[in-house]
Amino acid sequence: MQASPEWYYQHVLGGLFGQALGDAFAMPAYLTPQDTWDYYDGWLDRFYPAPVDHPNHAGLVAGQITDDTQQAIALAEAILEDGEVTVNGTARALVNWYQQINGEHSSYVGINTRQACRAILKGADPYTTGTSGDTDGGAMRILPVGLINAGNIDLAVKDTVTACTPTHYTRVAISAAAAVASAVAQALVPGASLEEILSAGTRGAGMGAAYGRTWLGASVSRRIDLALAITQGNGGLFEKIMDLHDIVGSTLAASETIPSAFGVLALAEGDPVSAARFAAALSGDADTVGAIACAIAGTWKGIEVFPEEVINTLEEVNPGINFRPVASRLTELLLKRLGA
Repeated sequence: MQASPEWYYQHVLGGLFGQALGDAFAMPAYLTPQDTWDYYDGWLDRFYPAPVDHPNHAGLVAGQITDDTQQAIALAEAILEDGEVTVNGTARALVNWYQQINGEHSSYVGINTRQACRAILKGADPYTTGTSGDTDGGAMRILPVGLINAGNIDLAVKDTVTACTPTHYTRVAISAAAAVASAVAQALVPGASLEEILSAGTRGAGMGAAYGRTWLGASVSRRIDLALAITQGNGGLFEKIMDLHDIVGSTLAASETIPSAFGVLALAEGDPVSAARFAAALSGDADTVGAIACAIAGTWKGIEVFPEEVINTLEEVNPGINFRPVASRLTELLLKRLGA
């Protein structure tokens, strides 16, 4: 069943704003849940600037996004320029982004993306530069791949492999990114349930694990199952968040952050604002957890669930991000792929 073009646009826009919301809201979190809880005296209840002693984000203002959303938009614009997901287009997008932000002197560029961009700038073939990439960097920017593949998990996984090639061409990283793209694709099915979206993520993770270089890393699909089991267990909300941090993990590892993002999504029952709060409380690589969980949630719920002040802040603080034009053009590509 297909929906109206306006319905798809509202949900694509919700995905883009969800990515930015989770990224910016969790950006000031510290490395452990207790440190974050103590510093903010409980839950983060609004956008905050990064603390002056933050190891990665010091200097960022309240509501400011990080590389998660910057790269997702860069990838979206490359897909729109090429009309499809390509290895060279992805590489072009990342290298251009890297140069624009002066990546050599940025504190928050991921190690795999930095290595690949440096190599590509020196003339390396982007088909060969991602063979040791095992972090969550491929998954954190994969949102637009899911957005152009509404309901089509097979194609979402195929495009994910392509998008991961320049920087994250390992089985664990592709599996993690495919989980996110598949969940986003399922979230764009009218009437989809949260259970179906979570299941699509697990299925996509399993499919994605068949691609890329064999590398170190636990099963992403099984760790998503572990994260979901934690959210369904006994204990209070913060206790479950602590368990996600301590048992599943929230480091840069693809097999930790992405399963924890699915756990946060489940705890929030698919609400993007709640997912942002829970990701911030989780801490660690919180902005990536938040970006992923809220991107899926925003895609599912649509832009209408976002408070007006959240949208206004994200647009005002990040004027270089063209949320609405990008959403409009992604919707056009999505509809073309659907044959609508």
